[in-house]
This record gives sequence, structure tokens and C-alpha cells, in this order.
Amino acid sequence: MRIKNLILTSALLSLLGSFSFGAHAADNAIKVTSIAQVEVEVIDKQGNKTLKRAPVTKAVPGTEVIYTTTFENTINKSAENIVINNPIPIASEYKAGSAFGKDCEILFSVDGKKFGHAEELKTRDAEGKERTALPKEYTHIRWTYKVPLAAGKSSEVGFRAVIK
Repeated sequence: MRIKNLILTSALLSLLGSFSFGAHAADNAIKVTSIAQVEVEVIDKQGNKTLKRAPVTKAVPGTEVIYTTTFENTINKSAENIVINNPIPIASEYKAGSAFGKDCEILFSVDGKKFGHAEELKTRDAEGKERTALPKEYTHIRWTYKVPLAAGKSSEVGFRAVIK
């Protein structure tokens, strides 16, 4: 038996810190954890520079934050039709092309209600003319996981946003 039509909303309530909660699904099938991180430059003993992710401790305008949501199947059955909705935090702008999620269809919204591919999203300009929405106008991202998630397995989705 598989869990069907599971919708998870991972509300990123704060720009700083992380949180975890169990999804309200049959048999508490999916555990969801979301974190906010930044990339920091690390220099090794040989002077080589690399980027490493670290928890957000300070977020000032211009800071690029990486939001990652991990979802894990905690029961002994496959789960399918998993959908994760994330709001883009207030006072930040989605970084175009940064949404990621293996085996996922990624959709966007400018109102949190209607979702579509980036080129399908419409909004109105100051004169009331319809136009394609800009990435900085996105308010939510939705990932639809397209394959069953086996028992005990996990996957992750995420995106980058810049603090205004």
C-alpha cells in the first residue's frame, strides 16, 4: 500500500535558524526538516579557497540565503504524490534559476494560490497590462516529487533568496 496525495507545507517562519516538524499524513509517513544557510569562504592550510555552507547567524540586505527542505519517509511503505510548498520569506527575493529538487516538477506562484512554470506566471504592471512575472515577484515555490519515495529514504528540495 502507498500513501497518496500528500501535501506538505514547510513554512519558513524566520530568516534565521531552522525547524523540524512531522507532516500530518497517514501514519505520520513523512518527516520534514527545513534549514536556512549561507555560503562562507573557507581557506585550507595550502591557501585553497572553497565554499562551505553554514547556518545563518546574521542576515543583512544583500545576503544570499539557501533554504533547504529535507523530507524523509519514516514508515515501511512507499509514499508517492508528495508535494512541498514553501513560501519565499518576506523581505527577500527569489534568485532566478536557483530552485532545485531531483525528480521534482518545480512550479512558482505570485499569490500563493495559483502555481505554474515560470514562463506561465502572469501579473499586471502599474498600468494594468498583463506581463510575465519576474522571479523577484514570486511568493511561493511548489515541488511535486514525481517518483515514489521508498521506505526509509529521503530527498531534498530548496532555493536561494537574497535579503532585500
